[in-house]
Amino acid sequence: MPAQALAGIRVVDIAGTVSTSYCAKLCADYGAEVINIEPPGGFATRQLPPFLPTGDAGETSAMHAYLHSNKKSLLADALEPVVVRDLIGSASLVLDDGKNRRIACAFANVRASISWYGQGGPYEDFVGSDGQCFALNGMVRNLGPVEGPPIIPTGYQAQIVGGMTAFIGSLTQVLAGELGNRAAPVHLETSIFESCLCFTDVGVISAYNSGVQGHRLGINRFPPTYPLGVFPCKDGWIGVTVLTPSQWQSFCELLDMMELADVDLFQTAYGRLQGIDVIEPVMRDRLSAHSTEALFYRAQQAKIPLARVPTMEELFGIDQFLERNAFSIVTLSGGTELKVPSVPFRLFSTPPFFGGPVALLGEHTDAFAP
Repeated sequence: MPAQALAGIRVVDIAGTVSTSYCAKLCADYGAEVINIEPPGGFATRQLPPFLPTGDAGETSAMHAYLHSNKKSLLADALEPVVVRDLIGSASLVLDDGKNRRIACAFANVRASISWYGQGGPYEDFVGSDGQCFALNGMVRNLGPVEGPPIIPTGYQAQIVGGMTAFIGSLTQVLAGELGNRAAPVHLETSIFESCLCFTDVGVISAYNSGVQGHRLGINRFPPTYPLGVFPCKDGWIGVTVLTPSQWQSFCELLDMMELADVDLFQTAYGRLQGIDVIEPVMRDRLSAHSTEALFYRAQQAKIPLARVPTMEELFGIDQFLERNAFSIVTLSGGTELKVPSVPFRLFSTPPFFGGPVALLGEHTDAFAP
């Protein structure tokens, strides 16, 4: 197997948040040695749902398994302080949540702190959450039915984005050191909240310049683009995005609704949004006559960006996911296997690991004890 891109780089995670764990996971997927220095009860990710149906919950968190394959687990309390200092001092990158300032600053080559709102700002002391970040950055404002409250995304999405953002900046500094372009240790701070502004930056700038505030228009209605959303077909669901005039023409041909193709108002995405009451009933009727898979492949031929939206039962059988190795198998103690998303970007000369083992709490402690 070709060498991994980050082979020879050591990463030490002393926080074990979702964000630091995801940042370190990307490093581990590309061959870095990632060492988790965990407290007596383990990182908090070991207690995150969903859980696998067997065994002790502390060792069967599916979220922890996804985040921590191919990493080493050390119990901090079972190591001499000098060993911990040496591990941190030998690391190319140390990850923390901004709270362990003294130990990380004293020894790290590159220290990356990932916290909800960063240090020194007006939200510095806020207790953050994924939903809170999305609400504060304006993303949920336009999600949901007109007459109800907005829909707040669930899960750990904001923290994953924070981890990815920290990975980009941190790896830049690590590689600068490897190439001799950085002489001194560096401390990077990543705010999860600020990382998630990438989802709404255009809308914020537009509102600031125009003074016009957007309003929630309902499900599958995201101004200024229409049609944009997930719609039912005869046997499933399909994601629709139609932007350019040529895509609109091809989309109308695909669904046999050419009576709408040349309407002047419908030649722009915003114009189609204004004509939603005319377009949507026809579009939904035509979509209901087609199977998702057949429509998807016909749309590909016509260069229309449609996407199959599989159910959880269908997810692992989609041909393009299989071809791209979109999912990998991680193995927990006792041989339990779990399918998880693979690394989201690929290098081909130095390919990533696809799956791997998940360490028990403290599994590698003895190997580092004096």
